[in-house]
Amino acid sequence: MDVNQHLLDRVEIIDALYRFGLGQDLRDRDLFASAFADDAELDFGPASAKWGAPSPVMVGRDTIVDTILTLFEGRINTTHQVTNPRVRIDGDTATLTALVEAQHLLSADHGTFALLKNFYDVDLVRDADHWVIRRVRIDNAWYTGDPKAIFGG
Repeated sequence: MDVNQHLLDRVEIIDALYRFGLGQDLRDRDLFASAFADDAELDFGPASAKWGAPSPVMVGRDTIVDTILTLFEGRINTTHQVTNPRVRIDGDTATLTALVEAQHLLSADHGTFALLKNFYDVDLVRDADHWVIRRVRIDNAWYTGDPKAIFGG
């Protein structure tokens, strides 16, 4: 095993999740999109079920990016913090688990918010010299505030 390549892969794998969070926080479409494979799937259903809101699986990079950024545009401010990343690499595929704390505030009224602590379960694939998310499943550990005011439902 090439230790340098292994370490570089680990950094790139975790960076995919950083691009996911920071792309939303900065409203940077290109950065956000760079986190995903063309055929990516995002399943927020396990998290949203905790507050009784259905959330269909989003399929395809463009669908994920357009849906999330449109939902937040001009309405929601976010910050994401990624912690406790665990990586397992198997050739050109990898899995990543992490805790992500996501603060969502109504832009017009920061008193209306949803602070979520979520478990992320991520499958990734190598795409040339970096890694991208093929599937992400988000479950909620706890929340405070009013997620329905942020996400609907």
